[in-house]
Amino acid sequence: MKYVRSMVVALMLLSTVGFAQSDAPKAPSDSQKAYDKLKTLAGSWQGRVTTLPPQPGMGDGVLTDISLRITSRGNAMVHEMKEAGTADDPDRHDHPVTMFYLDSDRLLLTHYCDAGNRPRMSGKLSPDGKTVEFDFLDLSGGTQYGHMNHAVFTFVDANHHTEDWTYIMPGDKPVQAHFELARTK
Repeated sequence: MKYVRSMVVALMLLSTVGFAQSDAPKAPSDSQKAYDKLKTLAGSWQGRVTTLPPQPGMGDGVLTDISLRITSRGNAMVHEMKEAGTADDPDRHDHPVTMFYLDSDRLLLTHYCDAGNRPRMSGKLSPDGKTVEFDFLDLSGGTQYGHMNHAVFTFVDANHHTEDWTYIMPGDKPVQAHFELARTK
């Protein structure tokens, strides 16, 4: 009986130690660091877009509004883009939405494209902490009108950042859109 009591006490002590260790703060993963860096962009931004090769019909030189907001108790971030001065009318104007989120130990984005598809990309923070780069994973929906393939967010300072998005046109022709953005709120 004494042996059983000793074993019970020993198990209780071990489980207490185990719980105490599991409550210890863990160092954030690389994906968590990248996501936390992206969350510093929450706010309203405005800037001009430059396309390469130049695409006059696709907004080259157009003033663009970008909104980034954190939602779902910090578990997701919404990125919305539209031409400055246009109404929020999805039947008349492009208004793509991108969601950023952690999935296990991966930083992912899903881009809800005006082309009618949803590419997913996986992101990583650069060693110097100045960029988060997203590489193509997969796509839901068709590619008849092309699809987003790559994105890079570069942190200049608290009130300036750039975004570089690569769109693959039909026929596998890449078009890069570069946004120079300044915080408005």
